[in-house]
Amino acid sequence: MAEHFHFSGQIPPEYAAWRLDQALAELLPEHSRARLQAWIKSGHLTLNGQTCRPKDKVRFGDQIDLDITLTPQVVHDAQAIELDIVYEDEDILVLNKAAGLVVHPAAGHASGTLLNALLHQCPQLDTVPRAGIVHRLDKDTSGLMVVAKHVRAQTHLVEQLQARTMKREYYALVYGSLISGGTVDAPIGRHPQQRKKMAVVAQGKPARTHYRVLERFAAHTWVKCQLESGRTHQIRVHMAHVHHPLIGDPLYLGRLKLPAGASCALKEHLRTFPRQALHAFQLGLIHPRTGEMCSWQAPMPEDMQLLLAALRQG
Repeated sequence: MAEHFHFSGQIPPEYAAWRLDQALAELLPEHSRARLQAWIKSGHLTLNGQTCRPKDKVRFGDQIDLDITLTPQVVHDAQAIELDIVYEDEDILVLNKAAGLVVHPAAGHASGTLLNALLHQCPQLDTVPRAGIVHRLDKDTSGLMVVAKHVRAQTHLVEQLQARTMKREYYALVYGSLISGGTVDAPIGRHPQQRKKMAVVAQGKPARTHYRVLERFAAHTWVKCQLESGRTHQIRVHMAHVHHPLIGDPLYLGRLKLPAGASCALKEHLRTFPRQALHAFQLGLIHPRTGEMCSWQAPMPEDMQLLLAALRQG
């Protein structure tokens, strides 16, 4: 199934003097740079009405026009994997991702992912970059995600992410008894020594997380976190950075901490909780077709509810 896609826009001032393919990768992040380069070379994309090369430098105000017919590009298999769909219409699909479900195929996870499930749920997604996936959740983070069912919707949603108008709120259970909420404003990049980890680093990308205390316990806190940016592992990295790592986090917790005076039941929950205690409970966005503000919520999953009950009992 083919889909026609048209994009028209101007180069913003912050991309002036960049290579054309670099600027396009920022303007159309739902498409790979290789794909954008191929469109430039084939003449489907023009700069100020003229054909161009990927390496051509752009100026502020340059006019970009892209007109292309998208053909099936997803090479992954469709798989009948059960999904918890919260909302669906002709433009978007909102789902409550289960902990343990990988979002996109990668090394070690060639199948059995959310992408494979989406191709089964909506076969037309084979023409949409990343099968319509707009943002990701870590494998062991549960909660709400939005999927675009066509490229126009995907472009609109990506623009919302860039403009920070998409609202994403999370429940997290962290170590330490926080007195009040706050904001972590610290750049995140790849850890300089441990490549599987992210870290707060001076040369990282800007990242900001707001957190608010919902309930305080003897040695732990239930917090609500809101993202302004969406960096890899952002909440996990930021909360660890302020010395309040998430319960169960396999990368950022460090040595297991069992508080003095905790009951045997709570200690057992802390020892055995199998993932970072993080759940994306609320998602708000502007609908790409109607322009209306929409919002959805997903209740805390059972494993986190049981952990929360154990924390309350002490």
